[in-house]
Amino acid sequence: MRFETRAVHAGREVDPTTRAVVPPLVLSTTFERAADGSFLSGYIYTRNGNPNRHALEQALAELEGGAVAVAFSSGNAATSAVLQALDPGDHVIASVETYYGTRAVLTGALQRWGLQSDFVDLADPEALQAALRPNTRLIWVETPSNPRLQVIDIAAVARLASAAGAQLVCDNTFATPVLQQPLALGADLVVHSTTKYIGGHSDVLGGCVVARADDQFVQRIRGYQVFGGAAPSPFDCWLLLRSLPTLPYRVRAQSEGALRVARFLTDHPAVAQVHYPGLPSHPGHEVARRQMHGGFGGMVSFQVRGSEQDALSVAARVRLFTRATSLGGVESLIEHRASVEGAHTTTPRTLLRLSIGLEHPDDLIADLAHALGDG
Repeated sequence: MRFETRAVHAGREVDPTTRAVVPPLVLSTTFERAADGSFLSGYIYTRNGNPNRHALEQALAELEGGAVAVAFSSGNAATSAVLQALDPGDHVIASVETYYGTRAVLTGALQRWGLQSDFVDLADPEALQAALRPNTRLIWVETPSNPRLQVIDIAAVARLASAAGAQLVCDNTFATPVLQQPLALGADLVVHSTTKYIGGHSDVLGGCVVARADDQFVQRIRGYQVFGGAAPSPFDCWLLLRSLPTLPYRVRAQSEGALRVARFLTDHPAVAQVHYPGLPSHPGHEVARRQMHGGFGGMVSFQVRGSEQDALSVAARVRLFTRATSLGGVESLIEHRASVEGAHTTTPRTLLRLSIGLEHPDDLIADLAHALGDG
């Protein structure tokens, strides 16, 4: 079946009791045992498992082409679960440009816990090879990256990871399984902030890990979900499953709009640089063409000519874009990332990040033209 068909049907079955077409919301925290002490439904306690969570995990695994998925209460919880499945003293290599929340987990609590990490330009195979250690157990790739949309060759990194005996994790939040299938390219695990495109409506917080194989490492990750208090609520799972049937149509429309916006920005005299993998001028364009299909994503970032204050002034003048954190919703957002990331940010102070929604691209371009001083 094609992706659109699987997005509608994955994880969704007619309810056997009521014959409801839409899966019912199961809010119960506990489930009755049989007289012999067994659990006829397979469910014990909602932190251990829930019908809504099971349906969501089944759907996400199918859409990413994985053996199993584990849903979490947030993207950061999913990231933390993967990293805490490692042992103290293990070494992690992550992309130089890694989401600041992931960097904070690696360099904060888990560093004190004994996890070692290095941040490397994973677009450079020689740099990755040089960074490998005997205790390297995991390589963390984010492609396209946040916020400058760096593109990493997943298959190339997967070959190096496999040779080193390390697992490859790919944060696929920006691309989604609609545009990119990291497991098919050699990754072992895929991580999402399901808050973003998978939720798609800026109204639910969540995360997930999808694995190529249901092995001991994945069982450690699931243990964090169950015993680390990171399980998502049934309603959050229900909301995410509700959003999956429209995922391919939303993402492709957002990608088409983002490409048009990026082309407009490229030609604007007030813009110094545009970061979008769909542009031939992007350093990772050819790699993106090979490993992304049907579009290059709905995220665009650009650097304004001048100072940080000039960038903030552009963000202040928009009328249609909303100045807000997050991404992947139906509404278009604009954000000055350095302000959000704080004093230790590596993001250029003149950079603005755009999440392109489902508005007409001409209206978004007109709004940006006004904000950039065209009238």
